[in-house]
Parts: sequence; structure tokens; C-alpha cells
Amino acid sequence: MMKTERILVLFVVGMMMNGWRAQAQNSGARRIHTLVSVECQYSYDWQTVGLLHRYRKAHQPGPITRLLSCTEEERKSYMGMHLAPRLEVPSMNRHPKTGDWYSTINKPAGIVHWLKHSKDAENVDWLVILDATTIVRIPIVRKELGDEKGKSVAGYYGYLVGCDNILAKFHTKHPELCDKVGGLLAMHIDDLRALAPLWLAKTEEVREDRAHWDTNYTGDIYGTAWICEMYGYSFGASKVKKMEADLNKRRALFRSIECINTLNEGLLIRHAAHGFPKPKWSKYLSFLRSKTFAELTRPKLLAPRNRRIMEVKERSEVDGEPAKSYPKIHTIFSTECSTYYDWQTVGLVHSFHLSGQPGNITRLLSCTEEDLKQYKGLNIAPTHYFPSMSRHPVTGDWYPAIHKPAGVVHWLDHAKIDAEYIVILESDMIMRGPITPWEVNAAPGRPVATPYEYLIGCDNKLAKIHTNNPDACNKVGGVIIMHISDLRRLASLWLRKTEELRADRAHWSRKITGDVYESGWISEMYGYSFGAAELNLRHVIRNELLIYPGYVPVPGVKYRIFHYGLEFRVADWSFDKARWRHVDLVNKCWAKFPDPPDPSILDQSDEGAFQRDLLSIECAIKLNEALHVYHESKKCSNLTSLSSPNPKTPVSTSLHSPNRGTPDPRSLQPPNRETSSEITTSRKLGKFDEASRHYSNPGNESQELLLPSVNNQILTSMKIWIIMLWAVAVFGFVALMSVTLSSRKGQKRRGKSFKIKGKNHAIGFVGHEWS
Repeated sequence: MMKTERILVLFVVGMMMNGWRAQAQNSGARRIHTLVSVECQYSYDWQTVGLLHRYRKAHQPGPITRLLSCTEEERKSYMGMHLAPRLEVPSMNRHPKTGDWYSTINKPAGIVHWLKHSKDAENVDWLVILDATTIVRIPIVRKELGDEKGKSVAGYYGYLVGCDNILAKFHTKHPELCDKVGGLLAMHIDDLRALAPLWLAKTEEVREDRAHWDTNYTGDIYGTAWICEMYGYSFGASKVKKMEADLNKRRALFRSIECINTLNEGLLIRHAAHGFPKPKWSKYLSFLRSKTFAELTRPKLLAPRNRRIMEVKERSEVDGEPAKSYPKIHTIFSTECSTYYDWQTVGLVHSFHLSGQPGNITRLLSCTEEDLKQYKGLNIAPTHYFPSMSRHPVTGDWYPAIHKPAGVVHWLDHAKIDAEYIVILESDMIMRGPITPWEVNAAPGRPVATPYEYLIGCDNKLAKIHTNNPDACNKVGGVIIMHISDLRRLASLWLRKTEELRADRAHWSRKITGDVYESGWISEMYGYSFGAAELNLRHVIRNELLIYPGYVPVPGVKYRIFHYGLEFRVADWSFDKARWRHVDLVNKCWAKFPDPPDPSILDQSDEGAFQRDLLSIECAIKLNEALHVYHESKKCSNLTSLSSPNPKTPVSTSLHSPNRGTPDPRSLQPPNRETSSEITTSRKLGKFDEASRHYSNPGNESQELLLPSVNNQILTSMKIWIIMLWAVAVFGFVALMSVTLSSRKGQKRRGKSFKIKGKNHAIGFVGHEWS
């Protein structure tokens, strides 16, 4: 800015300030004071000018103080000292102890400094705290603030999702009192004195918690914890709300207050229903009718099992008004007609029934007509059958993963669905607890999903090519919770975008898609994300719902889903679903996976690794438990199988298409579509000999394990050949002995009547006997 321009700005602001001081003095409103935190930078100068102009125009009572934070170097050249009344506060841009660079901490630090050192703080009742980027439209006065201590006013900051997840649980003992607020803050001076030090301390605490800077924890779109100061306020305020240090006494106080308030609320409703005159307005009556009171007295959720038993079939009524009920839920997942998907289905459905998940579950089953004739797994789960699209009917493209959106479209078009919310899972999952829309904050227009960070196409030109709204592209998948109306809008678009991505071979590159095989295998995932972006369906991303066995869990998180899409290990034991592609674990009695290690032998010196291994063991145990329960339900014996193996089932020994150098989906399921950047050779090849080596590994032996049908045929054939060889050998030996003995007897009988005249005759005789 030119010098003459800055002088003009200073002159204008000076005139504004003179008018503002006169207004404040005439009003006599000296008991309300406004604070705004700024720094010695040009960007804050024009914000200050705009704020002060509207502050004066709105006739806001009381003085205003700019808490001005400058480093020593900035102060030497700064020319905006006189833009507004100020209190210079020490800069904490660079934290004096940790060295952390975080300029936003100057807001709580500046307020603490003002409370300690400003004379204005001794002559004020109420404080209004604004950001420099705000504009005052109408005065903020005591009538609106109320006259009670302990009651503050604030703007709503809905993106502070950390108030709803484990972030609040880590940083406050009272997460239920955490409010998503900021921007405008108004409170009594005594409350601010109690809050300000906590605000600063909690800000420092959240800044140090780098493990939870992720967008999914904080809502910070930059993932840099820039909004730590806001969480510092919310977490500090939740602690100030505490009424009693003793937990039991505090609970008793809350229950007593809730009891009286509930009685009064009931009387008000009763009197109104019978036409009694309305009572005179009071703050208390206003509170009883407020949203805050409704939230405080909201009924507590039933335990999962009880909720499932009492599921939404009936609605009780009190005084003619229906009681609140929870929406109906339906869970779906997609599979194909193969034994590989059958054991996954058995595992998922078994865990579904144990988890307490409300509603029903349906398997979307894709089969060709030929496969369906031979398929023996129709009765293992509630099933909606739809025609196979593995080979696209129009393009001829081979892509079995398209069954997921194709199945959803077919199910929505042909099934009778009375659920309001749909939970979409993958077949290779185990449920550990219920997933409900009311717990994960799903709503119409606001689906919930788990993160798939490797979908980098949401950040680059892939999204710009395939959606008109790339900014709304969310990297999500795995677990999806969506209102039925949103799913009906999205399903066909999901399918169409998947087809579009499969056709875009020019952008199958790993650098563009994140697909390690560069084969367009995750096109279905992008089809979902791009379709949702097209409809501007922005997801609530919840990474506390799902964990991959083999990953270290976040302490305190109770994950609802195991997704065993990746190979995982515990000591010398390991599990990789791809190695069980051709093993019929469902139709062979008592077949199961190798037992995982006993938890008692685990090393507990590393808590994270110990918890990781416990979860891995739990996942394996659940799969075997599901198989055992299924076999019991089919009344398996120890000697017979549920069905004989199909001798015509081919065993794939080649994983490459003869036409191009990408993995052939007919013999290779994608690399666990959640795969990390490192792929082991055994996973990438997955040949039968690799599986055979796995079976013969002493560390993975299991007496109950049944080998593939091809192995059984080989062993049977070998036994037959050995028996035949032994029979031929014995027969040959007997024949040889018989001939030898017969020739000796003949020679003895003829020995006196004739002579053997030469060698040739003897050789010819022997040759005759063996011919």
C-alpha cells in the first residue's frame, strides 16, 4: 500500500473512531466490552476497518479493544497501530516452549493477557468476543445475553466434528457438554476469567495431539489442526460447565434438576391441552420450551440387542402424539456364485446376527445362467439374485466388480423395500457391533462412509474429467450408510460412472487412480465417489467404524467392522483370503481355517502391537466360529460332506490374459481393492502351487482342513497307480518263478535221451519262454 493511501485510511478511521467514542459515551453503556484478536499484518488492517465501520453503524454499546499481537520484527515496520483502540499482547506465533508455529493461539493468549493487565477488565460485566473477519449487523446487548452467569451465547460451528467423536473423549472428561461453537462469543466476565486459561491450555493440548489432526477427527479440511484454538474453546468450556467435582454428586444434581424440569414441562403441556391461559413469559419457561432442554432430556438409546427386539414395528402414543421411533434399516452386500464368496457370506451373516444390527440383511447374488444351475449356495443367506454383468452385455468388458452398483440398481428396481436407511457392506467383512444412522449422524442428503484414502483420483484431473463437481468428491467406500431416497438417486449414476471409468483406459495409470495394478480395477469405487459428487452428496467420513486386521487400533475406539481385505499376521501364523479362493469351506463338513495363536502367548510389551494382534485373532476366530455354526446347522457328520466336489471345476494356473498384460479378473479377484502400495509375490500370483505350499506349511496345519477337490483327485489317482504297480510286480514275480521251476524239471527229464548241441539253441529257448 502506498504511503498516501495509508495516511488516507488512518484519517478516515480516525474520524470513525471519534464518532464511535462519542456514541459510546452518550449511551453510557460501559458495562459491555468487545474484544477482537488481530496481528500486525495488512490483511488484518482492512478487516479491522470493515469491522469498526459496521460496529459503529450498528450502534453496538460499549468500547472495543483490538488485541494486537506483533513480533518485535513486525512492530518495527508496522503502520497500523492507531487503526483502533488496542492492547499490545506478546506474540505466541512461535510457542515459547514447544517451538510450534501456530498464530491462531494468539486469540486465547491475548484474552488471558487482557484479563491480567487491562484496566478495562476491572470495569466490565459482559464480554463480546469477535473474529476480525466478522461484521456486526445489529447490536449485541444485555437483553439478548441475559443476566445469568454460567450462560454464554455463541455462533454455531457445525464443522467441529471432534465434539462428536473420540477427539472430545481424549481432551475433556465431559465430552457430552462439548458445543460446536465459535465466531461470536458473549459471556459474563467471571465466566471468561474461569474459561480463558483453560481455553489456552486446551489449545496447546490439541496442537500437540498430532495423531488426531486428520480431517476425519477434526473436520479441518487442511488436516493441519488450524482450528485447534476453536477446539480449545469448546473443550475448555465443557470443563467449566462442570457443577460439582465429585462425579456422583454431580450426577445427583443433574438428575434432581432434570426431575423438576420434567414435571414442570409435563404440567405446561397438560394445561395447554386443556385450554388454560398461557402463563406469563419468563426465562425459565422459555428454557423449558427450548431446543437445549429438548436435547438434555432426549431419551437414552436402548442397548443394541433390546433395540433389535423392539424394532420400530409399533409406535406408542401419549396424549394423541406419536412417540419418537427409529428409522428402519436394511443391510446389503454383493457376491458372486462361487465357494470363495460363500465362506465370506457365512462369516458376514453370522456376525450380523451377533452384532445387534437392526433390520434385515440381503445378499445381492450375481450368477450367469450356467453357474446358477450348478450353484449349491442359494440357501446360505437371504438372497436377491440378479443376472451377471461380469462380461458387459454391450462393450464385452470383463469386470466382475461392476456387480456392486448393478446389484444395487436391480435390487432397488425389483425388491419391496420398506427401510429408510441402507447400510452397504463388502462380503469380506465381520461385524462387531451395530451401525445405525442415528449413531453415525446420517441424514437425508448426508450419507456416512469410511475413508478410502488411496482414491487419489478425487484430487487430480480424473475427478475433473468425470464429474462436474470435483470439489464434492469424497474418498470413501467400504461401509456406506445412506438414506433410501439418496440411494435411489445415486444408484444408476453409480453404475453409469463405473462404466465410464472402465472405458477411460487412458487414465488407468497408478499415478492417476492409485490402482497398483493399473487395470481399472477400482473403477467401481470411483463410480460411487464421482456419482455422489455429481449429486453433491457430501459424506460424513467416520474412520472409527472400520479397521483392517493387522493395523494398530486407535486407543479407546470400538470398531464396528473388520475388513480382512489385506493379509495379516500374528507371529508365524498368517491369513490371506486370496489363498482360499479355490477351497470349498462351506460344502465340506467341519472345514475351517488354521487356528490363530492363543492370545496368552502374545508379547504385551508393546501395547499397540498387542491390541493389533488381539483384533487379528478375534477376526480369525469369528470366521471359524461362523463356519462351525453353519456346519452344525446342516447336521454335518464326521465322515460325509454336504455335497461332493465338482470334478469339472477348473483350477486357474495363469493369471494373465492372452490379449493384454493386465491381471485377468476371471482368475484373480482384485488385489483386495483396499491394498497398500506393497504387494507380495504370493498375493499377486495366487497360483495353485502357492496355495499348496501354504497348506503344507507346518505353522498352518489343521487336522480339520480339507484340501481342494483337485488335490483329492490327485491323491486318489496316486493310490490306484501304486496298487496297480504292486499287483503287476507280484504277478510278474510269480510268473517268473513258475517258468524257472518248469524249465529245470524239463531238463532233468530229457537229460539222458539227448544233448543240448549249442548255445544258439539255448538262447532261442530262453527267448521263446519270455516272448
